[in-house]
Amino acid sequence: MIAIPYLTALTTYFSYGLLFAFGQIRDFFLKLIDCCGGSNNFQGYAPICLGLEDFYIRRLYLRIQDCFGRPIASAPDAWFDVVERYSNDYNKTLKRTSNISRCLNLGSYNYLGFAAADEYCTPHAIESLKRFSPSTCSSRVDGGTTVLHNELEECVARFVGKPASIVFGMGYVTNSAILPVLIGKGGLIISDSLNHNSIVNGARGSGATIRVFQHNTPSHLEEVLREQIAEGQPRTHRPWKKIMVIVEGIYSMEGELCKLPEIIAICKKYKAYTYLDEAHSIGAVGKTGRGVCELLGVDTADVDIMMGTFTKSFGSCGGYIAGSKELIQYVKYTCPAHLYATSISPPAAQQIISAIKVILGEDGSNRGAQKLLQIRENSNFFRAELIKMGFEVLGDNDSPVMPIMLYNPAKIPAFSRECLKQNVAVVTVAFPATPLLLARARICLSASHTKEDLIKALKVISQVGDLVGIKYFPAESEKQQQEERMKLE
Repeated sequence: MIAIPYLTALTTYFSYGLLFAFGQIRDFFLKLIDCCGGSNNFQGYAPICLGLEDFYIRRLYLRIQDCFGRPIASAPDAWFDVVERYSNDYNKTLKRTSNISRCLNLGSYNYLGFAAADEYCTPHAIESLKRFSPSTCSSRVDGGTTVLHNELEECVARFVGKPASIVFGMGYVTNSAILPVLIGKGGLIISDSLNHNSIVNGARGSGATIRVFQHNTPSHLEEVLREQIAEGQPRTHRPWKKIMVIVEGIYSMEGELCKLPEIIAICKKYKAYTYLDEAHSIGAVGKTGRGVCELLGVDTADVDIMMGTFTKSFGSCGGYIAGSKELIQYVKYTCPAHLYATSISPPAAQQIISAIKVILGEDGSNRGAQKLLQIRENSNFFRAELIKMGFEVLGDNDSPVMPIMLYNPAKIPAFSRECLKQNVAVVTVAFPATPLLLARARICLSASHTKEDLIKALKVISQVGDLVGIKYFPAESEKQQQEERMKLE
């Protein structure tokens, strides 16, 4: 749990209160003007968006929307081109210019650097584009399965250590479409309180009863399990047909590693299935890039359903489910994302296959091992330096995701805009992606970042941190830092 300093919480509440009050005043006068003018463009229709439904967007988000959705004009490598925009109506609309800024990329999920041109992956992807097409224009059960799709599923199953796998064209859909297939009415889903929205929507769509346990707290998970097993289904109190515990390998907004060994032990004790979402961990952590199971010493046989995406470490698109052969066969017959959605693009499938081969060293080089070492060193170095500077940084060592807490709504655009002025592109995250008080900047590092890139980023972030006032802890003195370096040497 994040312990918010009292003064910070108070000023943050006050800031949101001011924004809400002024927004309501503006809405009141707008309605007054409309009533006096008699303007009504709905022609008998009810408004699609009522005043309170889009209040947050109109009165809060639009004021700072230049900090979000910035278009880029190059591959999302360590450095990329950001298209400059301007607004003549106080950010209500943004217009692109022909100018671009070359910026250090601290926002993309390009953990291993495969999203840019690669000496092994790119030629193979281009060749597959010539041989097949950009799209199969068909679902998997019709004409959308190529030899690449079969090879990819075998490759993924071997990589994650499961008997079989199935791939989908979109990572978000992998969760939201598969959960209603795996569990339904009469079943129980116990979900981490900070699980991704795709899991939340998939769980809601399943019709199963949903219970939530405190984020990454195995002891509370056990309490919830015991209580729900004792009570049984609502009203009837019959035993649950099925119980599934859903967790993530690395939590994308916190940068924390899942306490997987403890959670698996509890699931085994109470005979509950384990569903592990490795969207941000597969390919990025572990000695050979096989995710949190490898990093934390967990046997993949103890994880019943393994999910992951190809949009992060593999520089492609789509997602996968890996498990027993019986499970995957069942999913192929019942999952709408497999039966009705267009299959993953052949060049995208080839990109994933090639990336996995590089990671495993099957391309005839050791570049995969070097990338894994680089992302780990970059992550741990950057996190340690940020903490020394006095920033409040969430997450664990080895995680390439580093949230820096901002809290106050005024500091969200200030931090983002000031970093961009110095050619450092960062991602800021606020409500509804996070709780209202817990706005943050999310730093995502890549193996393609050099030490010089990281030092430049740290220098800029430190300067902006001083300017904006987000160093919530005392920074280490230069003398202390020198002493620590001497101890390490």
